[in-house]
Amino acid sequence: MAKRAFHIGVISDTHGLLREEALQALEGSDLIVHAGDMGSPLIVPHLRRIAPVVAVRGNVDREPWAAPYRQREVVTQESSLIYVLHNLRELDLAPAKAGFAAVISGHTHDPKFYVKDGVLYFNPGSAGPRRFRLPASLGKITVVGGELLPELITLNISD
Repeated sequence: MAKRAFHIGVISDTHGLLREEALQALEGSDLIVHAGDMGSPLIVPHLRRIAPVVAVRGNVDREPWAAPYRQREVVTQESSLIYVLHNLRELDLAPAKAGFAAVISGHTHDPKFYVKDGVLYFNPGSAGPRRFRLPASLGKITVVGGELLPELITLNISD
């Protein structure tokens, strides 16, 4: 019997702007991870209309509404541990030694992923206001049989 794929939508740096294109791209997610800089108390409730949400505080999330969100979270899917924080430069552990399969972060607005020491490092970029010449983007990680399959999604927007 084939294992069911589990889809994690990954979004970051919305800065108070939750685009319709982002919501559409996240449809079908079983879980959504927001890697900080939500920028508004309305972002997570909107995302919860699609799937359960795990969110961390980013450097712009300083208002009282953000107090319940922690700076770091751990997501477990199948046997895979995923560490979530906003700024990768604030990583406070050695992910491979700690048994993590992935680290999700945001902050830079630069979408990318790579594997180092067997750990997937995943930054979905920014789904909010565009900065510099970087695209508006988000990502998905499909977990199947303990394997993490990353995908970056560029949002088709006009601004």
